[in-house]
Amino acid sequence: MVTPTLQPQGSEKPQVISLDSICMIDGSWTSTAQFSGNGWVWMYSFGKVQLMGTRNCIRRELALHSEVEALRLAMENILQHSPCQSFGTDCKELIVMIK
Repeated sequence: MVTPTLQPQGSEKPQVISLDSICMIDGSWTSTAQFSGNGWVWMYSFGKVQLMGTRNCIRRELALHSEVEALRLAMENILQHSPCQSFGTDCKELIVMIK
C-alpha cells in the first residue's frame, strides 16, 4: 500500500492519506460565477480510478456550501455503487464542521 505523507506548513500536524479505498471530493465556487461545480472520484488500490462523477448547479451562497454539496453527491453515488466509506477533501472548513 502506498501511503503518501503531506508535509506540514507552519505549526500544523502532518496528515497521512491511505490510498487503499477512498472517495475524494471537491467543490468549485467563485463569487461572480452563475454556477458552481461539484465532483468526486473513487480510487481503489494505489490510486486506480473506479468511478467518478460531476455536477453543475446554480452557484451556492458560499464556497463551503459547494463543498458540502460535493460530499452529499459523492455519498449518494458511492453508497449505491461501492463499499467505500472513506471520504477525503482539501476543504479545512468542511473537515472542522464534520468533526
